[in-house]
Amino acid sequence: MTKLYRKSEITFAVLWIAAYVVLTSLADQLSESVGIIKSVTAAVHAAMSLILFFWIRNNHLGEKYGFRRPAIPAKRFLYYVPLILIASASLWRGFKTQYGFPEAALYIVSMCCVGFLEEVIFRGLLFRAMEKDNLRSAILVSSLTFGIGHIVNLFNGSGRDIVSSLIQIVFAVLVGFVLVWIFYHGKSLIPCILFHSANNALNVFSAEGSIGPRAEMILNLAVVIVLLGGYLCYLVRTFPLNKKQPR
Repeated sequence: MTKLYRKSEITFAVLWIAAYVVLTSLADQLSESVGIIKSVTAAVHAAMSLILFFWIRNNHLGEKYGFRRPAIPAKRFLYYVPLILIASASLWRGFKTQYGFPEAALYIVSMCCVGFLEEVIFRGLLFRAMEKDNLRSAILVSSLTFGIGHIVNLFNGSGRDIVSSLIQIVFAVLVGFVLVWIFYHGKSLIPCILFHSANNALNVFSAEGSIGPRAEMILNLAVVIVLLGGYLCYLVRTFPLNKKQPR
């Protein structure tokens, strides 16, 4: 694995992305056949997270991939309050336990690992591999991967209408831009991992559909336009790309 990484960081990142997507899909299918949601998926995600974490640690790449304290004080990032609000948005509709305790626990473990894996793979491996050649392209690709990943909801019979799917795609892309901006300027991936994990895991307690489709759409638009859009504008104005980065 290390030999491949040294030969081509981009190839290494792409292979990790492919492995993550394929193994997650297979694990979800196996979990469904077992009859316990995320039963296999949680184990696969946990194993992949451990492999990636220890590989980074053993190769002394923690600093490069953001396993460190932020280089910029939290107050410059508004104490990450917009991210906290976004992560808690799934609870604004009300609090409802969708699964029993075992399934909820497996779901939370899986989603926390997803937060770690996706941030390290997309914001860490892929972004860092491209950054040295073209920073703007690295930011764009790292951000768009989230949106591209959600385009399948338009075609896979997930039950989402076109408008809801488009809102989700825009949300994912904006989240990608916000997180890569925080990582690039703050040099730490930890806030990104914590947000991503919390945002995913809290969905297990969401009372989605309890407020009606129109109110649901308004709430989603508010999160996307006001919180995410506003926070991204603040980050871009406060931390321009031509500003010298702290070490």
